[in-house]
Amino acid sequence: MINKLHHAAFRCRDSEQTRAFYEDFLELPLAHALTIAQTATGRATDVLHTFYEMSDGSYLAFFEAPDQPFEFKPQHDFDLHIALEVSKSDLLRKFEHGRRLGIETRGISDHAFIESIYFRDPNGYVVELAAPKPHPAFDRAAALALIKARPKTSDA
Repeated sequence: MINKLHHAAFRCRDSEQTRAFYEDFLELPLAHALTIAQTATGRATDVLHTFYEMSDGSYLAFFEAPDQPFEFKPQHDFDLHIALEVSKSDLLRKFEHGRRLGIETRGISDHAFIESIYFRDPNGYVVELAAPKPHPAFDRAAALALIKARPKTSDA
């Protein structure tokens, strides 16, 4: 059985720029870094793998892999984003801090069960900070009904 998220890993352009955003700005401490010189299949590589720790013990991780092609582009919120839970006071504090630093900062958006702000990290990923709001319990049956009622969009 799955217990919790250990880490979610993403590519990064530059480990120091990524560290400055996640550690200095978002206040996620750099917990670990390692170099990977050889893949599991024996291919030589030059990868730096970094881990930033969240308060629940899970991590955001990044691979700087200059020898591996990857299309870095600004991601649309619906395509890919990283959502991290914060308190309402931290949400407001980070909103002002991002604006002061000139970081792309959007929000505050009220999604009924959370309030959110959005930043763009140095790799083009959208990072959402979400503050929970009191709300009725989620209804799994209603959620499943919405999914089943949705017109099929692919042949998969």
